[in-house]
Amino acid sequence: MNDQPPTPDFSAAPALRTFAMPADTNANGDIFGGWVLSQMDLAGAAKAVRRARGKVATVGIEAMKFYRPVAVGDELNCYTEIIAVGRTSIRVRIDTWVRRGATGEAVYVTEGVFTYVAIGEDGRPRPIGPE
Repeated sequence: MNDQPPTPDFSAAPALRTFAMPADTNANGDIFGGWVLSQMDLAGAAKAVRRARGKVATVGIEAMKFYRPVAVGDELNCYTEIIAVGRTSIRVRIDTWVRRGATGEAVYVTEGVFTYVAIGEDGRPRPIGPE
């Protein structure tokens, strides 16, 4: 999971794009890692919901790695790719880049693989249909 993907075309639509704000900082003045993780979870869930054609729940996060800090004012961009679909689960790789506010520099900040389970109206796992 440490092969950095090519720098994204920021004009292309990521799964999620948002800005890091002062309220999201940790004691060091950088953006809190939990905030970044939650943005990644939202991006991965959006991809999983479309594939599952319905509700999903996050059941696991593996291989999460932070490479560089996120700063206030950075534009956070999460790019997603489905890497596996099981009977009820979907694994999504999420690569996160920022575009630095002042310079526009592209920086690869984190990656992870999130697992989602399709859930039915009863809140229990349900099978995922064919694509």
